Amino acid sequence: MEHLKVMKQMKVPQLAVVLGFGLFMAACGGEGGEGPIVAPPPAPAEWADKHMPAGWWADAVKLEEGRKLYIGETNPDVNCGSCHGKDGKPAKAGARDFRVSERMKLYSDSVWAWRIADGVPNTKMKAWKSKLSDEDVWKLVLFEASFGMPGKGWDAEKKSWVDTASASAAPVPAGK
Repeated sequence: MEHLKVMKQMKVPQLAVVLGFGLFMAACGGEGGEGPIVAPPPAPAEWADKHMPAGWWADAVKLEEGRKLYIGETNPDVNCGSCHGKDGKPAKAGARDFRVSERMKLYSDSVWAWRIADGVPNTKMKAWKSKLSDEDVWKLVLFEASFGMPGKGWDAEKKSWVDTASASAAPVPAGK
């Protein structure tokens, strides 16, 4: 009889662990807390024709400048890593995980830059355009894309991510 009592007591904690884990996974969407992968809305007209400046996708100097911006070294008022994580793995709930290439490849460079500059409504992602130049926004796009899509760049003509060796960016002056 005592043996059955011990077995029942063991099952309750085990069941609690299993249910707790199930609830955790359901709350997080099972995909790093970001829910299902869906395409973002298109960039508004003011951003739709803006693209990474020519030659930047393969520019190691611009990438490093983007890294310094991302971690708050260049501008202490801007520290993307405090929410999105130093390695692209979110440090705060709700922050986009830049390592999830299946999600991030749905963002054109224009959409990505727009979200940094103007923020994301109904989220904690605020607009950074008052703290960043357009050139700095593009440096952040360059660095953030390197987490989930290293060696890739947005091809404005093909409207897709391609190997940086073949990425063509619209020859747009920085900040335009």
